Amino acid sequence: MGFGRAPGYPDYSAAGTSAFIPEKWSTKLVEKFYDATVLTHISNTNYEGEIKGLGDKVWIRTRGTVPVYLNVYQKGGLLKPPDRIESPRVQLLVDQNTYFYFGVDDIDKYQSDIALMSQWAEDATEGEKVAIDTDVLAYVLGYGGYNPLIQYSTSLVDSLNQGATAGRIYGLYNLGTPGAPAQVTTANIIKYLAMAEAVLGEYNVPDDQSKFFIMPRVMAMLLKTSDIKDASMMGDATSTLRSGRLGRLLNWTLYASNLLPHRIDATTGQLSFYCLFGHPLGLTFADQFVETNYIDKPETTFGKFIKSLHVFGREVIKPSALGCLYAAPTIT
Repeated sequence: MGFGRAPGYPDYSAAGTSAFIPEKWSTKLVEKFYDATVLTHISNTNYEGEIKGLGDKVWIRTRGTVPVYLNVYQKGGLLKPPDRIESPRVQLLVDQNTYFYFGVDDIDKYQSDIALMSQWAEDATEGEKVAIDTDVLAYVLGYGGYNPLIQYSTSLVDSLNQGATAGRIYGLYNLGTPGAPAQVTTANIIKYLAMAEAVLGEYNVPDDQSKFFIMPRVMAMLLKTSDIKDASMMGDATSTLRSGRLGRLLNWTLYASNLLPHRIDATTGQLSFYCLFGHPLGLTFADQFVETNYIDKPETTFGKFIKSLHVFGREVIKPSALGCLYAAPTIT
């Protein structure tokens, strides 16, 4: 707002024919915050090289199971007929895509004092990451009802790694179900992390630093105010920007994300989240940048434009390496 003026004195900064005192715009854009993306930490790209050059699909052969018989053989006895081992295969399709197409008029480019194209290209790249993360999490967990553009109905997580009787061997762990979500609080959140770890342990999933647990921000808050003796130990001085990494606890690398599928549970009326946990061996991802064009002199206007098409595929190749906690975080 300019200085006040006496009655009858012209206002040279007002809109109109006498406005020759220009407005000054800040050369710094207001910082835009992006949702933390986790895809690179929770998936593998072991098969990406097989489609980079040419192709939109790859068949992945999984390891078969050889039956082992204990105390069946007797001296002089006959062996059972040989087992024929099946080696199931999984198809990874590169059948999803994102694209962006934007530009700036030459007049705006020359009169602007900030690099508009550079700023917008960065925004487009971050937007792609968020869109792909959102799709992959919804695809794996089988629920995308919070986003009308994404709607899946079948969870690809192993059925024994979720639900009220989770656990391949004993079925002792209640990880929540629609209608009865796990009631997660500061008092029991560590117990649920330990339960999830036990569930994967019954499938002999490796206890290495690649094991991950993704939770919403509200659960991260509950964890930081729980019975952890030193909450600062959850920090990670080497975390990368926008990774959402919280740190390590038990045998988990913990991530917080705003992109997890969630809904208001129809029975309890509680905001409930599908929290994915597991090992990157369970999920594979591959992508291709099909084309990126910089249009310097378009025929129909004066300006510069960028358009880019990015295709990708995602597939659960080992469901037993993934699990789901259906949780209703409660702040007390």
